[in-house]
This record gives sequence, C-alpha cells and structure tokens, in this order.
Amino acid sequence: MRYGYNSDPFTALEAITEAQKIAFAPMLFQAALNLRDSGLLSALDSAGKQGATAAELIDSVSINDYAVQLLLDVGLSSRIVYQQGERFFLGKVGHFLLHDKMTRVNMDFSQDVCYQGMFHLKEALHNAQPTGLKVFGDWSTIYPALSQLPDAARNSWFAFDHFYSDAAFNEAFKYIFTLNPKHIYDVGGNTGKWALCCAKSDPDVKVTLLDLPQQIALAEKNIADAGFSDRIDGHAVDLLATESLPGDADIWWMSQFLDCFSQEQIIHILTLIHDNMKPDAQVCILEVFWDRQPFEAGALSLNASSLYFTCMANGNSRFYHSRVLYDCLRKAGFYVEQDIDNLGLGHTLLVCKKKP
Repeated sequence: MRYGYNSDPFTALEAITEAQKIAFAPMLFQAALNLRDSGLLSALDSAGKQGATAAELIDSVSINDYAVQLLLDVGLSSRIVYQQGERFFLGKVGHFLLHDKMTRVNMDFSQDVCYQGMFHLKEALHNAQPTGLKVFGDWSTIYPALSQLPDAARNSWFAFDHFYSDAAFNEAFKYIFTLNPKHIYDVGGNTGKWALCCAKSDPDVKVTLLDLPQQIALAEKNIADAGFSDRIDGHAVDLLATESLPGDADIWWMSQFLDCFSQEQIIHILTLIHDNMKPDAQVCILEVFWDRQPFEAGALSLNASSLYFTCMANGNSRFYHSRVLYDCLRKAGFYVEQDIDNLGLGHTLLVCKKKP
C-alpha cells in the first residue's frame, strides 16, 4: 500500500508522543492558528537567520507578553518554531503554515467551516446526518445553505473548493476539448468557474449548468458579470429528486461533484445521466482520490476532509478510493475509456462512455 500504510513506523517512545499530539490536537490547532494570525510567525519570518527574542517579538505584535510566551512554548512543542539560547526561529513547519497556500486554505476551512461542528462528529457517524451543520442553522445539507453562511465560513468554503478544483481546470481543459464538444452540461456547476473557463477558451461552445436553484442563482450573477450569459445558461434541478434530465450535451462534466454523495446516490445520479444522455455523448469526471495522490500530504488532506462531508455537508459522502467510483460507474452502465492522473493538485480525469 502507498505512503507506508502497510506497517507501523513508530517506536514505542515515538508512538506515545504521536498519541499526545492527537490527544491535544484541538488545542494545538488553535495555538498554531493564533501563532499565524497574531503576526508572530510573520515576525519570525522577517527576523530570518538572526531570529528574535521573546521581548523583541512582544514589541512587534499586538498581543501581551503572557500570550506571546505561551504561544512560543506551544510552538516549540509543535515544532513550528525552534529556540537557540534566548532567540526563537521559524521552523520549516512554521514556514509552511505561513506561506503554503494549500496549508492556509485547509487551515481556514477547518477553523471557519468545520471546527465548531466537529464536536458533533460522533452523532453524525451514528446517524449518517450532518449534525454539525446545526452550528450555522437548520438545513439538511450544507449546499443550499452556502449563500447564507457567515462571511468567514462562506469565504473559506469557496476558497477551499476553488483551490482544489481550479488548479486542474486548465490541464483538464486540454483533454476535454480534443473531444470537440459543442454543448457541455456542467453538472454541479457551483459558481460557474468551469463554465467560464470553457466559454473563454472556445468561442463556439455552449455550456449549461445543472445544479440546485440556489447555486444556479449564484452562478448566473458571476456569468452575467463576466459577459457570457449568451453562451452559458442554467437548468435548476435536484438530481436526487428528478426522474428526467435534458439530453442535448456532447459532454456531461462533473468536477469534484460525486464526492458530495453516498455510493448509492452516485449510482443513482450516474444511472440518471446514462438514461438521458445521447448514445455518443461522454461523461467526464474530474475527481480527487486519496489513493492516487503523489504525496502523502495529499492523502492525509483528503481523508481528513472527508470528515467535513460526514459532519457538516451531508452525512454520507467522502473523498473516495478510486476503486469505489470505478465500481459505481460499472453499476450505472459505463466504462472508463481514459484515466489520467496527476492533473493540478492530484486530480484524476475519467473519460467515460456507455457500455456497448
């Protein structure tokens, strides 16, 4: 198995330290967040190889000396900073907390969207319902609530979603347009970013977004502001409730969409598309699979993010192992014609056709 998951890598002493990191993980996370947001990591970054004393750091940030010293001590135990004599220095972990975009996006998403709700994870796991979502309001899933979330939660949600999906769009686009589509259905079109990418890159293509009414409304504003309303339109639909779909598209595109559903729901959606699409149309799926990541950090991020789906989003979906989606496609009557890994940040593009 990849990433060394087929053995136990720790000595007993190492394992007990790792266990304490888990035991105190909520506190360590909040300390790391405050080290970043208080300006302490930036101050140490600016100090460079000279480092800085606690007194110098106290003068450079707006929190008091007690808070500075406490955060620095926790930073030492978390390996975020290190100390030589009286001077503190930014460690490699601290550097990535401060500068790495993926880490910042993940951290903001964890804090603003997931943190409070994760207290209800046990209930969510038992009931297969996103019970943590109640910290924001009374919704059955997060998707119709996106436009109504608090600003920080909404901004961090879209930043998280776009960071992972957008990174692969340009590379995926090169493959999609070798198929010469005239009409694309963007299933789960979200804010319309893929549709706009298509319209900007091909002056002849038409795109129709298929999504919930609330998401269509958000996307239509973005599309109108960009000046593409003549070639991008929306079809409001709940794919779990409808029995029919329009069938004009050459390509049915789904980007990080199927991970929002349970396996049974994925099979239902794919079967619905199968039964409504033209015989020669193709289904193109851009997904992130935890088993296809080039680095373990990607697999860790995806498996941890799956808890968001459990507790906050819908209660029954996740970022899947690739074999799960292959099985769902087979059961819905499709086969995978092309399988392309490592697009963007560890995305996989599946180009699928109806079984003969």
